[in-house]
Amino acid sequence: MFDLFHGLDLWVGLSLVLALTFVLAFEFINGFHDTANAVATVIYTKAMPPHLAVVLSGIFNFLGVLLGGVGVAYAIVHLLPVELLINVDTGRGLAMVFAMLAAAIAWNLGTWYFGIPASSSHTLIGSILGVGLANALITDLPLADGVNWGKAIDIGLSLVASPVAGFLVAGGLLLLLKRWLPLSKMHKTPDQRRAIDNKKHPPFWNRLVLVLSAMGVSFVHGSNDGQKGIGLIMLVLIGIVPANFVLDTTSTTYQIERTRDAANHLSVFYQRNEAMLSDFLALKHTDATTELPRNFRCDPELTMPTIAALQADLAGVNNYADLPADKRINVRRYLLCLDDTAKKVSRIEGLPARERADLQRLRADLTATTEYAPFWVIVAVALALGAGTMVGWRRVVLTVGEKIGKQGMTYAQGMSAQVTAVAAIGLANVFSLPVSTTHVLSSGVAGTMIANKTGLQGNTVRNILLAWVLTLPASMALAAGLFWIGVQITG
Repeated sequence: MFDLFHGLDLWVGLSLVLALTFVLAFEFINGFHDTANAVATVIYTKAMPPHLAVVLSGIFNFLGVLLGGVGVAYAIVHLLPVELLINVDTGRGLAMVFAMLAAAIAWNLGTWYFGIPASSSHTLIGSILGVGLANALITDLPLADGVNWGKAIDIGLSLVASPVAGFLVAGGLLLLLKRWLPLSKMHKTPDQRRAIDNKKHPPFWNRLVLVLSAMGVSFVHGSNDGQKGIGLIMLVLIGIVPANFVLDTTSTTYQIERTRDAANHLSVFYQRNEAMLSDFLALKHTDATTELPRNFRCDPELTMPTIAALQADLAGVNNYADLPADKRINVRRYLLCLDDTAKKVSRIEGLPARERADLQRLRADLTATTEYAPFWVIVAVALALGAGTMVGWRRVVLTVGEKIGKQGMTYAQGMSAQVTAVAAIGLANVFSLPVSTTHVLSSGVAGTMIANKTGLQGNTVRNILLAWVLTLPASMALAAGLFWIGVQITG
């Protein structure tokens, strides 16, 4: 880890430390919001003592981040247009990272202070959208090109659908439990359990389910929300020390060969579908001698020259570490642009399903050595999440346990909400879609309150909904303003 500071100028090293601190601060504050939700139910129901719950939650968050891959991390990163990503090693790239993080941290701290279970996912996505749109305005790009709208729509649908599903499924699960075991002690609140049975803890089986589901929520939270910090750190590292991180220098010879082969097969694919793609890719007007522009940009009509340039740079390369720094940066740019164009081609009407499937496989091979994260990055994010949980859990636990419904939460309600959250977030992980642990769990609790006919507390629900509605526009505006200021400073 520390060798990344070797040979850096003082101001570059300080910028790197500051940027990494910002990312880890965001993940630390994420622990206030989202990871606290993972243990809110198990603490409120007295199934586990608070300090044991948060320590175990931190461990399972760590395992979730460690084993969760980087699919969600790069789903967040690719909200930004590819033109901004290929030029991230500039002053504008650094302004982008600092603007996103400062806006996200400011909004998260404000909502945490008032004990509102606001979503770190919404905050970060809003910040990314704000930077993308501001960059479009500054560079005179159409707003339609300022953000990867296809990815934004997919993520937006997952963020909207997941809490709705949490509300309905958790409520339905509680109704099944009440119908199946109407006289069970699981339908008591902790206060009722203490007053009637003179016992502090839930019944054994209910307690076991509460504990296991809480750790399950922590695990899937780490494998979803934790990845957002990984994606941000990779943006920082690529922006400040690109030579070391634009490509995975630990890639094996076989992995590099697969990347090179993918580019070769991509060229064959386009020639095979020339009748359909000729105009889009300018195939009839392109030959091997065509040169790329001095200021490289992504353009479908430059696809064949880009493939040729990539093949030339990777010719005979068995180890990325052997490539000069400028060539590594160029290789990453070529790979990102080829992937972006392939994604656009896959959406063209009339492309056979068989060819579309081949294109998806080629895209995966193209980006295999650019979408990665060093192990120390994963560990740092996991530790920041766990530390945030241990410091800031109390405010959110009280809100989730007592302030959503007019009556305290029963054991059955806690189990229903947590099991639903594990299933919903786990399913989102399968499809590499970011979701909000806060909204899934809070909506699940609300659904059980309605199903239990205990009603909702208007003030709390209104505050949660208000934060949900305002988070995107507020974080977008904050990030856009900070990005504009950063661009003016960096020139």
